[in-house]
Amino acid sequence: MSSATATSGTMAVDWEQRVDFDRLRHARLDRLRAQLERSELGAVLAFDFSNIRYMTATHIGTWAMDKLIRFSLLTRTGKPISWDFGSAARHHQLHNPWLMDGEPRARAGISTLRGAFHPDAGIAREVAAKIKRELDAQGLSGEPLGIDVVEPPVLFALQEAGIRVVDGQQVFMEARRIKTPDEITLLTHSAAMVDAAYEDLYEFLRPGVRENETVGLVAKKLYDLGSEYVEGVNAISGERCSPHPHVYSDRLIRPGDPAFFDILHSFNGYRTCYYRTFAVGSASVAQRDAYTRSREYMDRAIAAVKPGVTTADIVRLWPTAQEFGFADEEAAFGLQYGHGVGLSIWEKPIFSRLVSLEHPETIAEGMVFALETYWPSADGVGAARIEEEVVVTADGCEVITKFPAEQLLVAGGRRYYSVDGPMNLLRESQSHLKHPSGPRRTITPAQPS
Repeated sequence: MSSATATSGTMAVDWEQRVDFDRLRHARLDRLRAQLERSELGAVLAFDFSNIRYMTATHIGTWAMDKLIRFSLLTRTGKPISWDFGSAARHHQLHNPWLMDGEPRARAGISTLRGAFHPDAGIAREVAAKIKRELDAQGLSGEPLGIDVVEPPVLFALQEAGIRVVDGQQVFMEARRIKTPDEITLLTHSAAMVDAAYEDLYEFLRPGVRENETVGLVAKKLYDLGSEYVEGVNAISGERCSPHPHVYSDRLIRPGDPAFFDILHSFNGYRTCYYRTFAVGSASVAQRDAYTRSREYMDRAIAAVKPGVTTADIVRLWPTAQEFGFADEEAAFGLQYGHGVGLSIWEKPIFSRLVSLEHPETIAEGMVFALETYWPSADGVGAARIEEEVVVTADGCEVITKFPAEQLLVAGGRRYYSVDGPMNLLRESQSHLKHPSGPRRTITPAQPS
C-alpha cells in the first residue's frame, strides 16, 4: 500500500487505491464515538461546521460556516442525527445513505440565524425540544450534554428544558487530534495544490503588482485545481511585514520589498496553513539575515519532531518574545507557533511559549501540524515568515509543503534566484532533496539588533 502522503489525481478510479471516502466517514465517527465513551458526557451537540462534517460527513457550502444554523447530535447509544435547512435535509436523505439506515437521521431544523429570527418566534425552544426528545428517548436526560459552540438563546432554552450543558469542545478536538491515512492523503493533496499556487505566484510577483492582485491569482489557481474554499490569502509586503498585520491590502509592491504569503484553503474539507517569503527584485542584507534566522529556527524544530517528544521540547528551540521585540508571549502569540491542521486550520496540538511550557502535549504518530517561524529584519522594515506542514511518522516527520524554502528566493525574473545566485528551476531544484528544507545547517543565532 502506498504512503499516506502520496498524491494522485482528484477522482476516484477503479484501477488504483486512492482516498476511500466510505472508510474515512466510518473512521472519523468511530474516533468521535470512542472519545465520547471515554468522557463523562451522555451526548455531544455540534454547531461548528467542521465538527458537523466530522460527525455526519455532510456539507452544504462554505457560506454556512459562520451562521450556526445547522446542528448535529451524537449520543452514547445512538447514531448521528443532523438537522439542516429543509432542502439540504432532503438532499442528505437522497444522497447520504449513511444517515438513512433505519429511521431517517437527516432532518429539517434550523437555529435562530444568529438572532435574525424574532425572539418570540420560539426557534430556540424548538431546537431545545428536538434535542431533549432524543436524549429522553435514549435514557440520557440526566446526563451532561457537551456543546462545541452555541448561541445564548439556544443555551438558555436547553437549560430551561432541564438539560445540563457543559463544554464539549475537547471531545471533538481529541477525536480529531490523530489523523487517519485518508485524512493525511487529503491534507497532502491540499498542500500540493498550494505548491502549484506558489509556482504561479513566484512567476507573477514583481515590482508594480498590488497585494490584492496576488490574492486573486492564488484564489483562481486553487479553485481551478478543485479547491472548495479559499479561506484566505495573507499577502504582506514591504514595511507591512513588521509588524505583521495578517491581512492583505492594495499596497503596490516595490523593488527590494520583502513579501510573505499565507495560503489557506480546503480540499474536501482539509485545510492548509502555508507561509512562504520572497524578496522582490533584490534582497537587502537585513532581509537575508532575517530569513536565515527564521529558517534556522524552523530547521531545528523539524529535526526535533518525533513521537514521544512534547510541544514544550519544540518551543524551547524557539526565541522568547523579548528576543524579537515583544514584551511577553501573549503579545508575540502566533509568530513562533505551531498548530494542528485538519478540517480547520487550528487544531490540536498547539505549540507556543504562551502555553506549551506549562501545559505540554505529547507528539504522536499520525499527527499533522504546521510549524511557523518569524523574524523581523534589523532595518526595522522587513521580516521573514516561514511555515511547513509535517506528518509525524514512526521515527520522525515528513514535510508535505514542497515549495522551496531553504533559501530566500528573489522574485521578479524568469528564473529562480536565491541570495547565493541562480538556482535551477523548481522541478530540478527539488529532485535531489529528501525534504524541501534540504540539508541541515548549524547556525548560532546572534542577538537581534
